[in-house]
Amino acid sequence: MAKEKYERTKPHVNIGTIGHVDHGKTTLTAAISKVLHEEYPDVNPEYDFNQIDSAPEEAARGITINIAHIEYQTEKRHYAHV
Repeated sequence: MAKEKYERTKPHVNIGTIGHVDHGKTTLTAAISKVLHEEYPDVNPEYDFNQIDSAPEEAARGITINIAHIEYQTEKRHYAHV
């Protein structure tokens, strides 16, 4: 199934998280998605660690290797978090 086309009805913000291994990048991203899912459940899916760190190499080694992309929104803005 094709991904729904995003219609820009709100200002869009790109967020990038970088850092050294085990410094909390995935934890931060999962926490943001959880809080926004609880506040706006109709428009924000909740992502867990396994969905964000999904490469098999990551699971086998317990580290993050590749980039991940999730989206979430508030009443006023749409966010893309890389």
